[in-house]
Amino acid sequence: MAYHHLCYSPSTLLRDPHSLPVSLKLVPFSFQSKSFIQATHVSLQETQNPQYPNGKTASSSSKSSVWVNPRSPRASRLRQLTYDSRYTSLLKAAKSLDACNPNEKDVLAVLTSLGDHVSEQDAVVVLNNMSNPQTALLVLFHFRKVLTKTTREVILYNVTIKVFRKSKDLNGAEKLVDEMLQRGVKPDNVTFSTLISCARVCGLPNKAVEWFEKMPTYGCDPDDVTYSAMIDAYGRAGNVDMALALYDRARTEKWRIDPVTFSTLIKIYGMSGNYDGCLNVYEEMKALAAKPNMVIYNTLLDAMGRAKRPWQAKSIYREMILNGFSPNWVTYAALLRAYGRARYGEDALNVYKEMKDKGLELTVVLYNTLLAMCADVGLADEAAGIFEDMKNSGTCKPDSWTFSSMITIYSCSGNVSEVERILNDMLEAGFEPNIFVLTSLIQCYGKAQRTDDVVRTFNRVYELGITPDDRFCGCLLNVMTYTPQEELAKLIDCVGKVNPKLGGVVKLLVGEQNNEGTFKKEALELFNYIGSDVKKTYCNCLIDLCVNLDLLQRACELLELGLSLEIYAGIQSRSPTQWSLNLKSLSLGAALTALHVWINDLEKVPESGEELPPLLGINTGHGKHKYSEKGLATVIESHLKELDAPFHEAPDKAGWFLTTKVAAESWLESRRTPDLVVA
Repeated sequence: MAYHHLCYSPSTLLRDPHSLPVSLKLVPFSFQSKSFIQATHVSLQETQNPQYPNGKTASSSSKSSVWVNPRSPRASRLRQLTYDSRYTSLLKAAKSLDACNPNEKDVLAVLTSLGDHVSEQDAVVVLNNMSNPQTALLVLFHFRKVLTKTTREVILYNVTIKVFRKSKDLNGAEKLVDEMLQRGVKPDNVTFSTLISCARVCGLPNKAVEWFEKMPTYGCDPDDVTYSAMIDAYGRAGNVDMALALYDRARTEKWRIDPVTFSTLIKIYGMSGNYDGCLNVYEEMKALAAKPNMVIYNTLLDAMGRAKRPWQAKSIYREMILNGFSPNWVTYAALLRAYGRARYGEDALNVYKEMKDKGLELTVVLYNTLLAMCADVGLADEAAGIFEDMKNSGTCKPDSWTFSSMITIYSCSGNVSEVERILNDMLEAGFEPNIFVLTSLIQCYGKAQRTDDVVRTFNRVYELGITPDDRFCGCLLNVMTYTPQEELAKLIDCVGKVNPKLGGVVKLLVGEQNNEGTFKKEALELFNYIGSDVKKTYCNCLIDLCVNLDLLQRACELLELGLSLEIYAGIQSRSPTQWSLNLKSLSLGAALTALHVWINDLEKVPESGEELPPLLGINTGHGKHKYSEKGLATVIESHLKELDAPFHEAPDKAGWFLTTKVAAESWLESRRTPDLVVA
């Protein structure tokens, strides 16, 4: 803050720009009294030796003296010798005043030890070194009575306000300012900067803003340090525009900004979703040679977690370690959230292990973050261990989200026995299943092809008074893709009850295969009706259902509809050197359908007068489905072999299957013979 500490020592008192001005001229020095140096034109009176109230010593009758330059080292040493013993006694008095009872009698008993000749400088030193605001008020009132002359009474108030700041008592500080104004003492910059800093340490940014905005009323101009502090105050008070405006000015005028303010700026950018702004502040901070502290690092890690930028969280964490900081609980929590949200399973589990090794306890939220991550990436065994750790921790009890994650993990692999065991534990713990749990149950029973249990769970949704959402309906649709054809009618009724339009499309698809015009019209109306967040899910599932029922033409119609409505984008791409088919975001059925359409398009290239590029490629991605031994790459590779297609897996590009123009043309020509058909 703009208000620096007053009176740390006799020498700093004379140098402090906020203390009273002291100007030393050439002073006479007695040969016979080498311990005496006299300052003239001193605003704060020099402490006088109580044995010689007139400033004379036993040898003062001697006329011998020399002039000592006050800027010389000798004068500095003599000045310290003059006041050091007095300063020590003042510090002892301040300590005694802090410890004594807050009444006039006990306070006066301590102050009496200072003698009858107390200077204004003595008063400032005593108050500046106190920390008890109750006794400090009594000391202030006493000094006001005994000091016959004060050059700037505001300084006495300022150091007393600082005592209130030390004890985080903004209310007391404000009352003292009111009393100060009633006495006609005008506040100065230090008064306001001390109040502002008091409001900051009390966590009251709105109060800091209030006092800052009063400064012009009393003719006070904030300095750059106060302005910098107000960046933090305005940011915490929610006035982001003012905080950022001051920050822009700070960069232009090169103000000194403290780490707390940098931390607030990073939070401001993070809350507004401007994560690049967070990183820019961090880089500007380093460019100014300002050293980040743990708060800065933890704030950045949290922001990168919310931004889903785990790679940047890793980089910042490495810098933190290299700079000599040890991670604390807040650091680990931020890393867990960052890695968990981004599904960095291995990194999240490593952080969890390190926390366990250090004996750090997790909260329910952190446990749930880990379990949700395990559910999303299919880490069933790891989730089971974390779940047991949570139950045995003694500090955390599983909540409905915990049970929901565990049920999701087991349901995706069709482990009915474990799902039902966790569900019973959930009910015994007093939690009713919510829509997420019931959705997972339906998925589990569907994978196990227990269609009657799917219908029973569906009916339970309505018994519990829960309204099915689009995700629930999408799960029903997904279950249909691996339900035996003879049992589809049971699920079509359920789908129709939740979403009549979707139910109508499924009925047309399964039962009225020849009504082409009606099907396209109903499908278009469905996709215009449902939310954008489930359009791809519904389209994928409907295409998968078509493939399972050998309705390839219907699957192509749905893919074409998905492309026209921009549900799918970027499936085919062309450049002068390579044409590509991108299947990474598609389900298995949709990927096979897109491959079929692409091959047909390639066969028509000679008719259009175009030429194939030097290279053709199919990108499937290199991962496998998290709950399946088969990945999209495996399925596509198998299908390409069935078609005798000349695509081969690229050795240096995982998930890519490539072929040359010559090989592709030869293969496509062979497909045009009447004896070959698309598999």
